Amino acid sequence: MYETILVPTDGSREVEQALEYAFDLATTHNATIRALYVINAASYGGLPIDSALEGVADVVDGSGTAAVGRVEELAPADVPVETAIRRGEPSQVIVAEADATACDLVVMGTHGRGGIDRLLLGSVTERVVRRSPVPVLTVQIERDGLESSVDRSPVATE
Repeated sequence: MYETILVPTDGSREVEQALEYAFDLATTHNATIRALYVINAASYGGLPIDSALEGVADVVDGSGTAAVGRVEELAPADVPVETAIRRGEPSQVIVAEADATACDLVVMGTHGRGGIDRLLLGSVTERVVRRSPVPVLTVQIERDGLESSVDRSPVATE
């Protein structure tokens, strides 16, 4: 059912909760994980390009390399991992990557912001869900630890 599962990562420990689900699915379906780090180009918009900013770009690129490298480290031995680092608006890049690489599923975390935070900050996950050409599995991220709020107990069948 799944051959390639796209997992956007920001390198945070919270993303590891979403990775648990992606790894489980990849193991079950003999799928490949595609770890994606997006450098938010809007964060650097309007800044002059000079030698001082080149150092910032090196740090950001290093963060991306570390983030996708962490996915490779955590992956079970039988789960192949591909990595990519892209620049742009995160939700647009994630959707484009899913489409361009023929991913079958996107697995990503959601911090569950609501109310004014969601209106002011927007939601990358929400925009991906709305625009994605493939299904998106969202995992509620718990900030106070790495316990997921999703019930992982077996589903009873009749």
